[in-house]
Amino acid sequence: MGWLRALKDTVRVAMTVERRRLEPLAALRAAVGLAVVIGAGLAFLGPGAAASSAFGAFMAAVATFQQSWRPRPVLALASGLTLAVSTFLGYLVGSADLGLFLPMLALWAFGAGLLWAAGPTAGIIASGNVAVMLVTVTLPTSVPQAAGHAAMIAAGGVVQALLIVFFPVRRWGAQRDALADALAAEADYARRLRHDPVSAFDPVPLMKARDAAAVTARQARRRPAELHGARGVAERIRPVLASLADPAVGAPAEGPGRDRVRALLGAAGTVLDAAAHAIRHGDPVRLPGTALEVLRAPDLPEVFQGAPLRAARRLAALLDDVLETAEPGSGRTADPGESRLRPTVAALVPLVLREVRAELRPGSPVLRHAVRVTGAACAGYLLGQVLPFGHGYWAPMASVMVMRPDFTQTWSRAVARFGGTLAGVGVATGIVQLVRPGMYLSGLLAVVCAGLMFALMRTGYAVSQVCVSAYVVFLLGMGGLRWDQTVPDRIALTLVGGVLAMLAYAVYPAWETPRLRTRLADWIAADGRYAAAVLAQYADPAGARREDVRQALLAARDARVAWQEALARASGEPVRHRGLSRAAADGAAEAVAAFGRGAMLLEAHVPDRSHDPVPGAAELAEALREATGAAAHAVRERRVPEWDQVRNLLDGGNHAPPPGVVRRTAERLLDSLDQVSQALRP
Repeated sequence: MGWLRALKDTVRVAMTVERRRLEPLAALRAAVGLAVVIGAGLAFLGPGAAASSAFGAFMAAVATFQQSWRPRPVLALASGLTLAVSTFLGYLVGSADLGLFLPMLALWAFGAGLLWAAGPTAGIIASGNVAVMLVTVTLPTSVPQAAGHAAMIAAGGVVQALLIVFFPVRRWGAQRDALADALAAEADYARRLRHDPVSAFDPVPLMKARDAAAVTARQARRRPAELHGARGVAERIRPVLASLADPAVGAPAEGPGRDRVRALLGAAGTVLDAAAHAIRHGDPVRLPGTALEVLRAPDLPEVFQGAPLRAARRLAALLDDVLETAEPGSGRTADPGESRLRPTVAALVPLVLREVRAELRPGSPVLRHAVRVTGAACAGYLLGQVLPFGHGYWAPMASVMVMRPDFTQTWSRAVARFGGTLAGVGVATGIVQLVRPGMYLSGLLAVVCAGLMFALMRTGYAVSQVCVSAYVVFLLGMGGLRWDQTVPDRIALTLVGGVLAMLAYAVYPAWETPRLRTRLADWIAADGRYAAAVLAQYADPAGARREDVRQALLAARDARVAWQEALARASGEPVRHRGLSRAAADGAAEAVAAFGRGAMLLEAHVPDRSHDPVPGAAELAEALREATGAAAHAVRERRVPEWDQVRNLLDGGNHAPPPGVVRRTAERLLDSLDQVSQALRP
């Protein structure tokens, strides 16, 4: 992809408005918090203090709308308090010597860039700290005033946190949605398997539900019973659905058995949808009786034999467990010791520091992002001092807020910010010209714009920037600044900041395209370890650890998602494929996904501990582990992987598995590996 086409794609992405479910009550609560601090500031301390408190309340509210599973009051407090500290230290350094503020800005920007290693929420909060620090250090005139401004900023965060505590909106709603989405995804998967027995399944909903299940010790004691346990059952349903539908290990491709499988899968989809609806809304489960009759039909032994019969019975039992746990109040509240506990804020600090240190290495995308943010922020600050505008801080602020660790997001956000700024200041200027609002009306209009931004934040960055730009115009008008003193400066400096952000990525990029082979190699190796862990259960049913399979599966899912995200980022980059074309990437990914699916089918039929070991399973597990490890090394070195070790074992070796589920699935695994090699051949 060339640079011109990349720019066209980023413009298209920037101006896209997505249809997302809105949260009007949460947006209203955040707007009320902002109104409270602005009103109190105007009434008792004046416009300057009101503006400071508005910064704290606004950024704290923004933090609570991020995709994080931490309690929302914690996010609001973290944003408000860290912002207060940043602005106070920035004023102390800047007031002592303006030349010292630039090194401090560089240090803060570099740290904010590195905090993306801890996740998007930490990176966004840190970026907001740098951006607002650039503004607020220009407001006080003395150290006591700076301390007062910092206190007001912290108070804004405290107010937002208190409102969340005392006026909760849809308590546990995010966790309910995550679990319900996982069950709904499995329901859709069951229905697709009726027509396509080898249909693919995206594990992201299950991974998201697992992340949502990690809670603090306090949350674990208060979590609704229906949110405890259902996820684990849902995880076990997926391989059973796949094994029941697949003709290789399940029912025949045609005939009465296949018809019954379609009926079972349809009933499973109905049950899972009903459970998802109940969990999402906290309502009792409403289920048509016919679905349970299909699942519990007494004539199953007459239709199925062996593995399909075991899968059908196991599916019915698992769906019974889902219905039991989905019923409000039917389960038991988990003990904190039985839950996946999220570390406290204090315990999180050393973990974040460890993740940041891990990124301090050559070639790290996060380190490159930190360098880019630092360079753009410092360059924007210096340009703002030189250019004949009155609000020079807007250029570095725009750069910091639009920059992200990947190319597409950075460029699209830069375009969206400029376009949204033009529209927002245009609308706000028109209102100012018509209404001529005073101090209090300007504050009210700022709150309205902020509330709209909170409500529409997830529909697109351009939309949110329209609201933010109007909010800033009214907020500054609250202090007596006329529109013609702010609008031209903001438009010009926003353009400067956006261009700096785009140039920073063009000059010092962190392309994902050259790393695609590494991501693919990691996925192959992770899937190989997962298949080997499953086969180990067949080799030693009594002594093998079930937890090994679980951990290998989670690692394989992480590797698959990392590949998918890398491929999505690479698709918008203006660079050549460098040895892995899009066709090769798609073909190899499809084959690796089929390999992982084969391992999942084996997992669905893992024998119980009383079962005798399956001959040849241990040797096959070792062969797959070694072959996929060597293949990962070959892919990284741009060589085509070979699978002779696995092929020789299955083609008549002394340790080949006997006919059965293991042998049939192993042959399909080898076919998938051969397809990987075929896709990677030049």
